[in-house]
Amino acid sequence: MKNVKITVLRKQLYEDIAEEYLTDGKDIECDYYEEGDTFLYTGGAEMPTGFCPWAWISVYPKAAALAAGATYTPWQKRDGVTFACCPDGVRPVTFLLEAVDE
Repeated sequence: MKNVKITVLRKQLYEDIAEEYLTDGKDIECDYYEEGDTFLYTGGAEMPTGFCPWAWISVYPKAAALAAGATYTPWQKRDGVTFACCPDGVRPVTFLLEAVDE
């Protein structure tokens, strides 16, 4: 098994959608992460400390697959790499997942 490094690549906020539909308005973006934050998945179903539970639901299957040796080529340029996004459609966060040696 490999570990998986999870890096926050980008945080976005769709202000127009937030303003129209959210009670908090357009100034609220994800406050769990900053771009560049990193986490290490070391196996099992345990969520890394400080990770958003809702985002983990989307990230976990891909992290577990990479840890077990899955590949996402030819869709990704590098073997052992893929991406995942949190399920928040108004304030999405994009994660880079990279299999690393233990």
